[in-house]
Amino acid sequence: MRLKLKFKKGLFSKMVFTYVVIIALSFIIIAAFLSVWFEKYYFAQRKAQLEKESTLIRPYAIDYIKHELKYKASQRDEILKFFSSYTMADIWLVDRYGFVYSVSDEKFENLKGRQVLTKGLEEMRLNKIYEIKGTYGEIIPKSSHIYGIPVYDSEAFCGAVIMITPLNEIQEPLTGVYRIIWATALFAVIISSFIIYYFSERIIIKPLAAINAVAKKISKGEVEKRVKINSNDEIGELAESFNYMADSLEKVEKARRDFISNVSHEIRSPITSIKGFIGGILDGVIPYNKEKYYLSITYEEIQRLTRLVNDLLDLSAIEAGQFRLRIDEIDINEIIRVSIIKFETKIKEKKLNVDVLFNQEHQYVAGDRDRLIQVVTNLVDNAIKYVDEGGTIKICTKVKGEKVLVSVFNSGPLIAKEDLPHIWDRFYKADKSRTSKVSTGLGLPIVRNILTQHGEDIWVENKEGEGVFFTFTLRRLK
Repeated sequence: MRLKLKFKKGLFSKMVFTYVVIIALSFIIIAAFLSVWFEKYYFAQRKAQLEKESTLIRPYAIDYIKHELKYKASQRDEILKFFSSYTMADIWLVDRYGFVYSVSDEKFENLKGRQVLTKGLEEMRLNKIYEIKGTYGEIIPKSSHIYGIPVYDSEAFCGAVIMITPLNEIQEPLTGVYRIIWATALFAVIISSFIIYYFSERIIIKPLAAINAVAKKISKGEVEKRVKINSNDEIGELAESFNYMADSLEKVEKARRDFISNVSHEIRSPITSIKGFIGGILDGVIPYNKEKYYLSITYEEIQRLTRLVNDLLDLSAIEAGQFRLRIDEIDINEIIRVSIIKFETKIKEKKLNVDVLFNQEHQYVAGDRDRLIQVVTNLVDNAIKYVDEGGTIKICTKVKGEKVLVSVFNSGPLIAKEDLPHIWDRFYKADKSRTSKVSTGLGLPIVRNILTQHGEDIWVENKEGEGVFFTFTLRRLK
C-alpha cells in the first residue's frame, strides 16, 4: 500500500495532472472558439434575415417618399408591426434627413416627426449598412443591436430601414448555446480525467509498481525474482530489460558465491597442509629425520598459495582496469623463444617434443611486452600440464591480413564438450584430479582478460586424433 501511495504522490499525480490540464486547456480553447464562432454565425444569420426582411419593407418606404400614399400611416405601422414580430426587432422608417415617419411599436409614437438618426446618415448615403452594438444617446438608452439599411430609388438615397433589437434578447438563445458548449466541455474534461486515471494506473503505474517491488526484493537478495508483464510497448520492453538485468545479476551473484567458495577451498587446502605439517614438527609427531621432507612439502604448499594470491591479484587488477597497457612494437617470436627456455626443465622431465614454427625470423606486433609474456607463459604452462609424457607441443605464428595468429598446441586429451564453455571461468579445472595441486584455475581467465584489454581474441579447438589448439590474435605491424 505504501508503494502505491508513493507512486500516486509522485509520477502518477504529476502525469494525471499534466494530462488533465492539457485536455482542459484544449477543451477551453475549443469551447471559446465555438462560442465566438457561433456568436459571429448567429449575427451573420440575423443580418441576412434583417436584410431579407428589409427588401420587403422598402416598397412602403419608397411609397412614403414619393408621396404616392398607396398605404395609410396606420396600415404602414401595422405592416411594420407584422415584420417586427417576425424578426423580433423594432423597426423604424426614416427619410433622407433622419426624420422618423413610421414605427412598428406604439411606444415609439413620440419619435414620429423627430430627427433621431444623424450619426449613421452619412454612411448610409454612401449605400453602406450602418451597424452598432450599444446605446444611441437618450433615444435608445438600452444596449441594443442597431442595424440601418439604406433605401435607394433610382440610385437616389431616399431613407433607411432601422431595425433595433435589445442585446439581452439576442443573448438569450446565445446563452443557451454557450451553456451547452461549456457544459459539454466540462463533462468531456471530467470523463477524460477518469479515463486518463484508469489507463495511466493500469498501463503505466501498476507495471512500474510491479517492477519496483521486484527491484526491492532483488536488492534484498532474492535474485531469482522476475517481473511478469505482457505488454508490446515501452513498458513491456522495460520489463524485458529488467528481467535481462535480473538474469545477469543472478549470474553475477552465482559467480560471486562460486568464487568465494572456490577461493575458500583453494586457500583452505594449502593452509591446512601447512598447519598440519608444522604442527606435527612442533609437537614431535614427525620424526626428526623426516622433518626436512615435510618442510619441503610445506614449502611447495606455500609456493602454491603464493601463486594463487598473485593470480587473484593480477586478475582483479586486470578486471578493474588498473593495469595500464604500454603498447609498443614487440617481437612475438622472441617472447615465444624466451617462454620455451623458461620451461626447459619441465619439458625434459616429461620428455616432450617441442616444435616451434615461425612464418619468419622476426614478427613484430603491437602489445604490452610484460602482459604478452604472461599470456604466452600461461598458455605454454597449460599445454605442459595437460600433455601426456612423451607428447608433443607445437607453437606457431602465421599472418592473416592485418593480424598475427599465435597457436599453442598440445597432443594431450581433448577437452570435453561440456567443459569447453567453462574453461575461461575462474577456478574451473577440467581435470581436477591432475591439476588440483599444480593449477590455480586462474591462468586462462587471466589470458583472456589481457587479450581483451588489447582488443584481441582467443579461442580453443579440439582436433580429433591430434590434440587441443589455443589460438589468439595480435595486431600486425610489419
